Amino acid sequence: MILFETIFIYRNIHTPFFLKHADRHEEITLNNNAVLVVGGGIAGMQASLDLANRGSRVYLVEKSPSIGGRMAQLDKTFPTMDCSICILAPKMIECFRHPNINLLTCSEVQEVAGSAGDFKVKIVKNPRFVDDDKCTGCGVCAEKCPVKVPSEFDMGMGTRKAIYMTFPQAVPRITAIDEDRCLYFQKGVCKVCEKFCPAHAINFNQKREETTLDVASIILATGLKLYDPASISEYGYKRYKNVLLSLELERLINASGPTRGELLTPSSSKHPRRIAFIQCVGSRALQKGLPYCSSVCCMYATKEAILIREHEPTCEVYILYTDLRVFGKRFQEFVNTARDERKVKYVNGRVALIVEDPTTKDLLIRYENIAEGKLSELRADLVVLCPALMPREDNKHLAEILNIGLNEYGFFETKDSLLMPVETNVEGVFVCGYCQGPKDIAESVTQASAAAARAAEIAISTITGG
Repeated sequence: MILFETIFIYRNIHTPFFLKHADRHEEITLNNNAVLVVGGGIAGMQASLDLANRGSRVYLVEKSPSIGGRMAQLDKTFPTMDCSICILAPKMIECFRHPNINLLTCSEVQEVAGSAGDFKVKIVKNPRFVDDDKCTGCGVCAEKCPVKVPSEFDMGMGTRKAIYMTFPQAVPRITAIDEDRCLYFQKGVCKVCEKFCPAHAINFNQKREETTLDVASIILATGLKLYDPASISEYGYKRYKNVLLSLELERLINASGPTRGELLTPSSSKHPRRIAFIQCVGSRALQKGLPYCSSVCCMYATKEAILIREHEPTCEVYILYTDLRVFGKRFQEFVNTARDERKVKYVNGRVALIVEDPTTKDLLIRYENIAEGKLSELRADLVVLCPALMPREDNKHLAEILNIGLNEYGFFETKDSLLMPVETNVEGVFVCGYCQGPKDIAESVTQASAAAARAAEIAISTITGG
């Protein structure tokens, strides 16, 4: 017999988007069927919401101060070209406000014991040095903080303060102090944020906290990171200011980015006249990089090319590719639109070297023109590298403590990529999103729902004794 206990919890909610606190009563059904979701990107949030709507208690663990993941950094999504944060923000808020979801930010999984239906998970919460219950997200502390550092969210192209909110739509809307950059922690001086905080939320004495959760199943959705092409010297990344990564360009053309959406070259802050994208940087490479295809690069390069033409109609855009890998009628039509209507020029070419003109700072791209079988050159104001996308380092730690497999590239292995694409070799542990293998946002969301369904089966069998 299933026993349900209904209780009322009085909660003080930190409502996002500059709204004031709102107190409310929530009716929560406790089924003792909790699921742990690791990673607060789009896949982790989708899995959490699916489970929560089924009645399961969900613990959503996110390492950074806010959920949102990589999708929060994007300007638009393909093929609909909708505003990325406009799609993502409602899901972030729903995760935060859902009565069945416990959001654990600044937190990491430390240890896991037990088996399917009865996992014991030790979670470590790192201090924000800001009281979650007092902070209203007003931003006064960050405004007064004297320390500016490169912003990770803006890919180092913008700045943030030592006390900061990850991005304007961050959820939960609570600031955090960067202990490594804060003057008080490094030199014992300042405390300006504490002085000016109207809510008296600053707490320099916060410590790491440990808690143990009892969960029936676990879903891993740790996301991705970008390959660093600085080691491929011929591309000039980190040596030439006008050589950017694709995600750096996303921030550059985003309205909330460092230039407020104005497309400018980093070296001169002028509008570019010609931009060249280079595909497969560190991908499909046996000597330098990774041998697999990252799946989405051809499509996001096309998307960014269209956005550039919208921002700068007179700017010429070239995409240099080895093979143009787009699939499905809708995506091919997207490329056709870019080529025929937006006049994006696709060049079948393999780049050998990029050099900078010391006078003009223009970039000279030397490449093999595969179609014509000869060496060619292209001059551009800005070069955008589309790097390989990789699993995060966190996968190694999680694989060790969970005793699950990783493939040679660091992606989580599943029992069968075709027939059991979310099940790992450990019963009760499931994976979804890019941490399992290269895929786009739509595929990640679909796989997240599949993982949630399988995790729910374990949880239901736990409370029914099945």
